[in-house]
Amino acid sequence: MKVGYTGWTWIQNERDNWNPINDRHKENFEQFLREVSDLGYETVENFNWIADYYADDIEGFKNVVSKYNLKFENLYFYFSNNPEKDYEEAEKYVKFMKATDVHYMNMQGVMWSDKPYQRPTNEETILSYAALANKIGKLCKENGIKACMHPHANTAVFTKEQIDMFMENTDPEYVYLCVDTAHTTLAGMYAPSLIKEYGKRIGYMHLKDIDPDESLNPEWPMKRFRPLGYGCIDFKAVVKELRNAGYDDILCVELDYQPVCNYRSAQISREYIHNVLGL
Repeated sequence: MKVGYTGWTWIQNERDNWNPINDRHKENFEQFLREVSDLGYETVENFNWIADYYADDIEGFKNVVSKYNLKFENLYFYFSNNPEKDYEEAEKYVKFMKATDVHYMNMQGVMWSDKPYQRPTNEETILSYAALANKIGKLCKENGIKACMHPHANTAVFTKEQIDMFMENTDPEYVYLCVDTAHTTLAGMYAPSLIKEYGKRIGYMHLKDIDPDESLNPEWPMKRFRPLGYGCIDFKAVVKELRNAGYDDILCVELDYQPVCNYRSAQISREYIHNVLGL
């Protein structure tokens, strides 16, 4: 298993509704690469808009990533409420991914920011996502890419019931699961159990910790996410179940909100992975 990190928090401002920090996107992206390379991460990922920044500079993208001895491996793709447009966007991003040798595409449903954050299962929406994921997954496979659904808080695919419905209606040949340890825990599941159940259908992993105190940040529970080792998740059991399932893909660390700064969060998590997990 290789250890990666997510770069979007170097480019978007968590304290300003995730708007860009400034207009120096490529400089910020390179700073991300410089920092995580220094910490010993091996792979990186980012949201799909990084491909838009480099749409006319494919070689520049490849060169800046290789400059820091890193491998860009995942482009994160959001669904909208327009499946036809989403598929057209996926085609555009798959073309970029193939040109830059990227092997994973995370997919996520539409996220809401108004309460209630957790809502009843919407079968129509989940089946619509499943149909779209099957199409995108087939496209991805034809181009050497694994399409992975990322269950996420404040979306239609979040709880165990919703994950099961989505997975039951997607083709295992085309659609994989990205398990995010913190979102899984926030949804009331035990991450190692979900990994054990879905085994071979897990194509990618997001690692982050979570504070178990549910009284914290009721205004936005995702603010309880923490660097690895600062919460309640049993990462040793996570890695054990992944190994039992024969998983040999990427463990990608991600953290939405930084206690101090991006570098410090990445450093804490990398030290934990090395010292506690032996990776």
